[in-house]
Amino acid sequence: MDNSSEVRAFLTSRRAKVTPEQAGIPAYGSRRVAGLRRGEVAALAGVSVEYYTRLERGNLSGASESVLDAVARALRLDETETAHLHHLARAAGPQPARARARRDKTPEIRPAIRRVLDSMTGVPAFLRNHRFDILAANPLGMALYAPMFAAGATLPVNSMRFNFLNPHAQAFYPQWAQVSHSAVAALRIAAAQNPDDQQLMNLIGELSMRSEPFRTMWAAQDVYVHRHGTKLLRHPAIGELDLAFEALELPGNDGLTILTYSAEPGTPSGDGLELLATWAATQKAKTAPARD
Repeated sequence: MDNSSEVRAFLTSRRAKVTPEQAGIPAYGSRRVAGLRRGEVAALAGVSVEYYTRLERGNLSGASESVLDAVARALRLDETETAHLHHLARAAGPQPARARARRDKTPEIRPAIRRVLDSMTGVPAFLRNHRFDILAANPLGMALYAPMFAAGATLPVNSMRFNFLNPHAQAFYPQWAQVSHSAVAALRIAAAQNPDDQQLMNLIGELSMRSEPFRTMWAAQDVYVHRHGTKLLRHPAIGELDLAFEALELPGNDGLTILTYSAEPGTPSGDGLELLATWAATQKAKTAPARD
C-alpha cells in the first residue's frame, strides 16, 4: 500500500466533506469542487497554499505535529481521524528494520493469555491481532461464531475474510453493512500503523480483488477504533443475540486484543448466552470419541 496515495486519498476525501458554511467561510459564486478548496484549508491551517498542496499530494515527511494538528482542525477531523493522520505521517518517515520485522510476524500466544481466555467461562472471548486473525478463543467464543469455524476450520481464522467472502456472513450479521463498514474502517487504521506488514497488505489486496463491497468501503477512507459497543448476531441454533462487546488491548508491540461479548442476565440475550453454553456442550458431546 503506497503511503503517498493513502495520504492523498485521505486528505482529499476529508476536504470534500467540509462545507464552507461549516468552516465559517463565505461561499461566493459557483464551486467546481465538493467541500473546501485547497487554499481555504491552507488559510484555516495557517500554512501556505504551496505547503498544503505538497501535503495533500502525499508528502507528509517532515511535517511537524503542530502542522498536522492545524490541518486536522481545518478539516474538522475527529480524534480517530487526527490520530490516523499522525500515523500516516509517521509511516512516511524511516522505519527501523527490527520494527518492520516484528509487525510482519505472527506473535506467540503466552500461556497466561490462554488461561485468561479459558477462565472467562460465562462470556464468549477471542484473541485477535491487527490483521483480524482470530488466534485463540474460549469454548463459548467458538460456539458463538460457529459459522466462522464451520466446515472444520481451525485457528487462526480471519474475520475479515468471513465478513466479505463467506456466503453465511450476511445472515449471521443482521446489520451486515454497518458491521462491515466499521471493520473496514478499523482495518484502515491497522494498515496505517503497520505499513510494512506484508501479510496485512496481502489481505487487503485479496479482499479488494474478490469483494466489490470491500472495495467500495475501503475507498471511503473512513477510520474507526473498536473499543466497545453492541453487536447484533443471528446464531443459526440460538437465534438473535444483542451483545455488548469490549476490546481489551494487550500491552506490547504485537497488536493483540482480547474481545469479549456479554449480555445483561435475565434479558433475552442473556438467556440466549446460557442456551449457547448448553448448545456448545451438546455439540462437544456429539463430537467426542465414543468410549468402549
